[in-house]
Amino acid sequence: MAIPGLTKIEKMEHKHHSGTQVKEAISDHSKMNHSTMKHGHNPSTGVKGHDHAMMIADYKRRFYTVLLFTIPIVLLSPMIQMFIGVDWAFKGSKYILLALSSVVFVYGGWPFFKGLINEVKTKNPGMMSLIGFAITVAYFYSVAIVFGLKGMDFFWELATLIMIMLLGHWIEMKSIAGASKDLELLVQLMPSDAHMVMPEMVHDVKTDTLKENDIILVKPGEKVAADGIISEGESYLNESMLTGESKPVRKTKGEKVIAGSINGNGSIKVTVSHAAKDSYLSQVVKLVEDAQNDSKPYLGNRV
Repeated sequence: MAIPGLTKIEKMEHKHHSGTQVKEAISDHSKMNHSTMKHGHNPSTGVKGHDHAMMIADYKRRFYTVLLFTIPIVLLSPMIQMFIGVDWAFKGSKYILLALSSVVFVYGGWPFFKGLINEVKTKNPGMMSLIGFAITVAYFYSVAIVFGLKGMDFFWELATLIMIMLLGHWIEMKSIAGASKDLELLVQLMPSDAHMVMPEMVHDVKTDTLKENDIILVKPGEKVAADGIISEGESYLNESMLTGESKPVRKTKGEKVIAGSINGNGSIKVTVSHAAKDSYLSQVVKLVEDAQNDSKPYLGNRV
C-alpha cells in the first residue's frame, strides 16, 4: 500500500530528497489519489485529506446503522430461532424481515456495489466483486423465498456480512489516517537548512544540496541535517524518534550520526556520508509507506 504522493520520494527527477522536498511529498500524500494503491483502490476515486475524514465518518455511520438493523433481522430469522429454540414468528414477520434486510442491502451494501462496478470497469476483479456478488445472490434468493420459493432465507447472513465488512473498512481507513500522520511526524524531523563548513566560513545551505564528503556544523539543540560521521567534537544525540532509544546517546569523533536526530549541548562537525535521498530517515519513511501499502490483504478497492 503505490501511493502517488509518497512515491515522489523515490521518483523526483534531478533533485535530492530531504527537508522541504520530502515535506512537499508528504503534503501531496495528504491530497493523494488512493485509487492507485497496491491494495486495489479504484482509479476513478480519489481520497484527499478532507475526503479521507469524510469517508471514515461515512463508514462509521453505515456500520452503526446496519448494526441497529441487524439485531432485529437476526432475531426474526427462522434459522436463528430454530437454533436457540424459540418461535417468534407472527403474521407478516417475513415481510418485516424483508423490509429491514432491504435497507441493509441497499444502504450498507452501496459501497460494495460501487466497488464491484469499478472493478468490472477496470477488468480487475477483487474482494469487492466477491462481496458484491455474494450479498446480491443472498438477497435475491432470500426475496424469492419470501415470495414462495421453498427453502430458508439468508437475510441474517447477508446483514452480518455487510456489517462486518463495513467495520473492516472503517478500521482500515482509520489505520491509513494514523499511518499518514506518523509519516508526517517522521518527515518533520528533517531540517530544511544546514550549516556547511567552508574553508574560510560557515555557510547556510539547503539540506537537499548536501552531497557526500561535505562537512556540516551541528550546533547545540539543532537537528542533524544528514547522515554522516563525526569529524570533530562530541555530544549527546537524541535519536528516540528514529531508533526508539529512550536516552540520548553519546557520540564522539569517528562515530555515525543519523539525520533527524537532535543534538545535545555540544557542537559537532559531521562529514556527510550520502545525499539525503539515501538517508536512514528516508528509508524509514519508505518502509512505513510499504507497510501501509501491504497491510490490506482483503478489503479490495476503495469506494
